[in-house]
Amino acid sequence: MSPATRLQALTAQGLVRSFPTRAGRPPVLDGIDLTAAPGTRIGLIGENGAGKSTLLRLLAGVDTPDAGTVTAPADLVYLPQEPDVGEHGTVGALLDGALRPLHEAVAALERLAGRIADGPDGADVAGEYDRVLAWAVAHDAWDADRRAEVTAGTLGVAELDRDRPVSTLSGGERARLALAAALVRRPAALLLDEPTNHLDGAALDLLERSLTEVSGLVVAASHDRTFLDRACTELLDLDAGALGTDGHGGRRFGGSFTEYLDAQAASRRRWEEEFAAQQEEIGRLRERTRTGLSAIAPGRGPRDNDKFIVKFKGGGVERTRARRVHDASRRLAVAERDALPKPPRPLRFAGRLTGIGIEAGAGLAVQIRDLRVAGRLRLDLLDLPVGEKLLVTGPNGSGKSTLLAVLHADLAADSGTVDVRARRVGLLAQDPDVGPPDRTARDAYAASLGADLAERVPLGELGLLHPREHATAVGDLSLGQRRRLALAVAVADAPDLLLLDEPTNHVSLRLTGELEEALGTAPGTVVVTTHDRWLRARWTGPELAL
Repeated sequence: MSPATRLQALTAQGLVRSFPTRAGRPPVLDGIDLTAAPGTRIGLIGENGAGKSTLLRLLAGVDTPDAGTVTAPADLVYLPQEPDVGEHGTVGALLDGALRPLHEAVAALERLAGRIADGPDGADVAGEYDRVLAWAVAHDAWDADRRAEVTAGTLGVAELDRDRPVSTLSGGERARLALAAALVRRPAALLLDEPTNHLDGAALDLLERSLTEVSGLVVAASHDRTFLDRACTELLDLDAGALGTDGHGGRRFGGSFTEYLDAQAASRRRWEEEFAAQQEEIGRLRERTRTGLSAIAPGRGPRDNDKFIVKFKGGGVERTRARRVHDASRRLAVAERDALPKPPRPLRFAGRLTGIGIEAGAGLAVQIRDLRVAGRLRLDLLDLPVGEKLLVTGPNGSGKSTLLAVLHADLAADSGTVDVRARRVGLLAQDPDVGPPDRTARDAYAASLGADLAERVPLGELGLLHPREHATAVGDLSLGQRRRLALAVAVADAPDLLLLDEPTNHVSLRLTGELEEALGTAPGTVVVTTHDRWLRARWTGPELAL
């Protein structure tokens, strides 16, 4: 074991990454630079498909850039959105593996201290002791066992059987187990892709507290607005636009996420205004290149005196006109070369979250009495009026997803009565199945809805998936894009009762805001389960705590 004397920075220069499935389109990443020093916590933000996960994979060394370089500390842990925690390992082996380097560092210090006291080579050993000590202090090695106990308990994995194969865990359990191991390990560089998904309130607080205590660097892609505000020291916007967040093309933002929202809106306005001004100037220059002899006196035809000038001084006039046209052409070429690209029209949610089968206030959409699902859910009473918006909260394992599965008739109750009176029920599950990975998004949408409904409500009308992604295979879509596709399927038929399980997971910050606005105007009944603290803090309707 030879730990580094001090923590190292992570740097990336000129990163470019394209994929064959995006042939004819710009690279996902094009010339990305990043420097993350120890102690900094950088939040990666941007629209779904902007390249956040791709950048993390490049930084972690699990993917290779087409161009550019990455220099990262050897002591690095990377957690993707769907972490691979080993098909054949066990829960105990994974947690023990995270603790092993910390235990080894403490044991090495004890051995080295003995050699310093007993041996003649004390000076040489002292240098190694200092290096190991610096590593152990940076990783808080002496507190590792207590930290592991608290972290595993708060993340809800302490009760898992240590001999249980990780391959048998749910996606949420695997994600929380991998996160627990990473937080206990405290590496020099921690790369996290959507770390707040699958976490309840206590786990979110622990995650943010743990990240602010680490000595190393953190780079995290996240759509969690509260996490970005609380845990990140700065933001890197991969979808910042032509003028960036600073008006000069820069992607870094040193303020909070709340402050970033204002800066982003101002940058977009500047882009639109400068583009309009540039296009107006380009139009004037194009007109000047078409100017003929009428330039002698713009706005009127040539007079007798003008004809005299042309007859006797025609050569000079022609040369003057040619110079003007040449100058305008030169300035036009420069203006067109330096012109800003046209601001793309933002992808906007254009559908309705719900329809309404019964007039609002005309009774109940859902009535539940003495509902029991063994080991998963206990709910004595729920009367949900038509048109109501209900927020369901509770820690992981309290039965929120189970309740939605029962309401959607995907799961039968062991006892009690469940009366769902809505005619059409839509569900956005936490981990939706949108079809085979080789099927295009358009075909997956049609297969889920049926050809007739998919034709009546085309995917492009909902504003959830960019038209260029419609012909993309499901397996080539980002996790956020697949979730957008699943939401399109859920709302296409304008259900009378819409069930949303963690609707802000994986989706872009812009879409999250649009969904919240749509919730306020949806005429039908909606049940939302979420740990999203930003959404919960602004919720004004009734809540059900499980």
